[in-house]
Amino acid sequence: MMRRMNEDLWAVVPAGGAGTRLWPLSRAGAPKFLHDLGGTGRTLLQATRDRLAPLVGDQLLVVTGVAHADAVRAQLPEVPADHVVAEPSPRDSMAAIGLAAALVERRDPEALIGSFAADHVIADADAFRGCVAEAAAVARTGLLVTIGIEPDAPSTGFGYIRLRDRLDAFPTAHAVASFEEKPDAERAAAYVASGEYRWNAGMFVARASVLLDLLAAEHPDLAAGVRAIAAEPARMEDLWPGLTKIAIDHAVAEPAAAAGRVAVVPGAFGWEDIGDFEALTALLPDAAGVKVLGDEKAVISQDSTGLVVASGERTIAVLGMRDVVVVDTGDALLVTTTERAQDVKKIVETLKENGRTDLV
Repeated sequence: MMRRMNEDLWAVVPAGGAGTRLWPLSRAGAPKFLHDLGGTGRTLLQATRDRLAPLVGDQLLVVTGVAHADAVRAQLPEVPADHVVAEPSPRDSMAAIGLAAALVERRDPEALIGSFAADHVIADADAFRGCVAEAAAVARTGLLVTIGIEPDAPSTGFGYIRLRDRLDAFPTAHAVASFEEKPDAERAAAYVASGEYRWNAGMFVARASVLLDLLAAEHPDLAAGVRAIAAEPARMEDLWPGLTKIAIDHAVAEPAAAAGRVAVVPGAFGWEDIGDFEALTALLPDAAGVKVLGDEKAVISQDSTGLVVASGERTIAVLGMRDVVVVDTGDALLVTTTERAQDVKKIVETLKENGRTDLV
C-alpha cells in the first residue's frame, strides 16, 4: 500500500455531470472528466487521482453514475473496484458526498474526508497538497474546511467565499463569514478589490462524522438515508430515489458558516474547472495560430486564432478567423467563438427538444 502523508484522510471524488458547455466533446455518455483535455496523456479523472495519491494512498472513493462506473474503473486500475460507488441517479453533490462520508464513517468514526471534483485542472500539485494538508489539520479541530481559490481577476462564473479573521494556530486559515452566489460584474470587481474574498471551488474537508452531523441538523432525512445505505448497501435502490436533491453548499456549507463552523484555507496553485471552450483554449499551451486538441495533422490553419478539437476523421481548414472554436467529433460539428462559449449549452437544450438524445 502506498505510504500516506495523512493516515486519517480519505479523498472523495464526485464524478458526475455532462459538461454541456463542452458539447459535442463532452456528453452524458462520455462526460468531460473521462477526457484528456490538457493534451497530457491523462484524463481529468486520472490526473485527479494522481495528485491525491501522495496524500491518501488507496483511501480514495469515486462516486459516479451507474452509466460511468465501468469506464471509471477502467481508467483507474489502481483504485480498488469497490472504491468506485455507483449512484443509481443524479441527486446533486450532497447525496454523493454524504454517502461517501457515511461509508468512511463506518470504517473509522474519526476519519477525515476531503471532497475534490473529478474535472478540475490544477497546475501546482505540490501547492495543492500543502493546502489540503493544512485543511486537514484545521478539520481535526471539528470545523468544516473549504479551500478558497485566490482570484486572478473578477469573475461572474464562480461563487465567492468571504473571509473573516485569521485562525492563529494555522499558517493561512481564516474563519468564513459567508458563501456568496455568483455575482454580477460590478460586485465581482468589488469582491476582488477588497482582498476579502476567494473563489468557491467546491472543495471541502471535514471529519466524516462532523459533515454528517451538520447535515443531520439541516436535512435529517438525507443524513439518515445515506447512513442507512452505508449500513446496508442492498437498500440503495430503494432509498436513493427519495434522497433530497441539493448541493453541499446549500445543504451544509452556508448554514454552518452562519453558525461560525466553517474555515477556509486560501489556495494559489493554479486552478481551472474548464467550464467552457474559452477556458479550455486558455488552458492549452500557447501556439502560433489556433490551438489544437487531438490530431494536429488533421488541421490546416492560416491567419487564425482560437481552438480546434480534431477527431482525425477529416481535415479541418481554418482561414482568416479570430477566436474561432471548431469541434469535430465525427458525428457532430460545432462552430462558434470563444465569446459565445457559455451559450453552447443552448445547443444541447435544442437537441433535447428535437428528440436528438443520441447526440447529447
